[in-house]
Amino acid sequence: MTSWNPAVSVVVCAYTQRRWGDLQDAVESVRAQSVAAEVIVVIDHEPELLRMSAERWPDLTVIPNDGPQGLSGGRNTGMAAASGDVVAFLDDDATAEPGWLQRLVEPFVDPSVIAVGGTAVPVWPVGAKSAMYPPELLWIVGCSHRGLPEEPAEVRNVIGCSMAFRLAPVLAAGGFDVDTGRVGTVPLGCEETELCIRLRQRDPSARILLDPRAVVLHRISADRATWSYVRSRGYHEGISKAILGRKLGRGDALSSESAYARKVLPVALVREASQIGRGGATRIAAIALMTVSTVIGFARAARATPKSAIAAGTATTVVTRPTVDARGEGTP
Repeated sequence: MTSWNPAVSVVVCAYTQRRWGDLQDAVESVRAQSVAAEVIVVIDHEPELLRMSAERWPDLTVIPNDGPQGLSGGRNTGMAAASGDVVAFLDDDATAEPGWLQRLVEPFVDPSVIAVGGTAVPVWPVGAKSAMYPPELLWIVGCSHRGLPEEPAEVRNVIGCSMAFRLAPVLAAGGFDVDTGRVGTVPLGCEETELCIRLRQRDPSARILLDPRAVVLHRISADRATWSYVRSRGYHEGISKAILGRKLGRGDALSSESAYARKVLPVALVREASQIGRGGATRIAAIALMTVSTVIGFARAARATPKSAIAAGTATTVVTRPTVDARGEGTP
């Protein structure tokens, strides 16, 4: 395989001062990577955070989201400012492990590779009831779940917390859909799934890879280790998948989810049934709550008009209260 040294940009999107400590950790973890990269920090309609970030990193590109509020608009703003051939994305509450960026970039030596994803490992706050989550449900908190490939492999879509794209085809496809994905604390999702499917539909020969060795540590806020978050995240995931199915067809939109429901969850239920009395009943309850909530959200959005489906997602929010971490910095 021939060598290739692409110019690389890394985009970190942020929306709240309550993650200021996390944002600093995220940016500095990118700057510590062995691969030289242009770092772009995009602030989502939060003027004070924009000022703080510009003062903290005068040598970096710090810009406001010039699109609609939300993660998709912020990512599109970052890509428009990027000069790299490859653009990687890191969440503002994640830190990249050594070698992360190198692992994400290396596969692009193959011109058919259009996107590469990595692994997101949860970092739970002290005292959080993380034991309620079986490993198959870690997608709820934005992390890699059991059932994903454990070796480098081709996949349908990457995970938003840790991913990279070849920039030119993404821009040609119109970037991330601003009507899809998270806005603030409203846990809609699937913006990266939607983009990956759309890229493959435009070019069926394009390849999307997962390299589990590209690792980020994803800091989880305490409010996500609650039953209310499992219910809300499942509900909004159902809405997101229904919207995705309308736009791109249910076959592509639900292929991975169908395999997950048929193959991954039954194994989890059998395993947890053998752990009754050792947390298994709690984890079975979490699987059941997620499943029912997702089905309800999907059914509600599937019956609605496209605009009403989107409104159904943004109408229900998760109420969160800032908590203070060990450094005295608030997290949502």
